[in-house]
Amino acid sequence: MTVHVRRAGPLDAPAMAELLNAIIARGGTTAMTRPVTADGLAGHMNAPGAIWHVAEDAQGTLLGFQWVEPAPNLGPGACDIASFVRIGETGRGVASRLFQATRDAARGAGLSWINAEIRADNESGLTYYQSRGFERYGMIRDKRLQDGTVVDKVLMRYDL
Repeated sequence: MTVHVRRAGPLDAPAMAELLNAIIARGGTTAMTRPVTADGLAGHMNAPGAIWHVAEDAQGTLLGFQWVEPAPNLGPGACDIASFVRIGETGRGVASRLFQATRDAARGAGLSWINAEIRADNESGLTYYQSRGFERYGMIRDKRLQDGTVVDKVLMRYDL
């Protein structure tokens, strides 16, 4: 499968919202529990220091997207990451290709490390981040999500 990765723009927001809302509706992997809107994602893309990428197939169908944004609460040079791959497309290298672009862009922006907060029950997410070289450094116990669900979250770090 051909995967093309590029910087995301506001015109990608409707397809990203559709992809993410399907993941949210399925449940169990993302901490998000409420649907997102294209306008909300487009606005989030404009946050200072945010770096967004999309992955598409040869026909231009969105396969996934990933972003990092500064995390001042974690100190200078830290950023948070979020990754989403279309249901049915996981395990095909989409997220790996996204991370290559995100990592390089984060380095180019002068960031020093990437923080990932992954639901402890999200085995595929934990495996993905570990396979990219992220290392566990902590836990958040009993995190209450928007819908009231309580989960543990694993904290992972990737030094740039």
